Amino acid sequence: MSFLNLPDVFIGSTDDGHTFVVLNRRIRDADRLLTDAGFLAREHLGRTLYLLPPGAARDAHESAGDAMDGLLARTIDIVDLSWTTRWSPDTPEADPDLRFQFNDGTVTATAETITARSLLEQHGFALAANGSTYQPPPGLEQSHLLGAVTAAETHAYTHGLTVHVGLGIPTPMDIPAAPRRASPAPPSPPSGPATRRRPR
Repeated sequence: MSFLNLPDVFIGSTDDGHTFVVLNRRIRDADRLLTDAGFLAREHLGRTLYLLPPGAARDAHESAGDAMDGLLARTIDIVDLSWTTRWSPDTPEADPDLRFQFNDGTVTATAETITARSLLEQHGFALAANGSTYQPPPGLEQSHLLGAVTAAETHAYTHGLTVHVGLGIPTPMDIPAAPRRASPAPPSPPSGPATRRRPR
């Protein structure tokens, strides 16, 4: 399974500068929230993608922020690893202090500063044999790998470090297909009193 399919909402960026949102479960009003924020809906390999074309980082930041505000009222299971929406009036656009690159089910990291290197080590990343990149602990499942990157990226921003996450997705056409849903098993005959669901 692709790491994009793990949270309820995944926000990311393609290498060519598109911002995209993937919804992995039905979320009330999500289509309206995203299209009102400027995202364009497109059917792609069994899923609906919501896309912002390449543009100014400030515009993408504001559009994604508007959508995120509405989505957070409906779920907190949101992962945002987009580099296209990272804009701050206090941070000039420059080479990032920290880079993560997903590729073939794993991730490598590079750090440009002592603070960035220390931060990676705090999150369990170890210097690789080549002496220039860092790798997460071996044997992590996709969910733990995604969690390690998300935690390190969030921590980096609290230190004022700039971060770029490459997802290994060149264009929107390269976003993986939606996972196949298993056919529901036929219902078993009841063996006792039905469980009553507590009203929400």
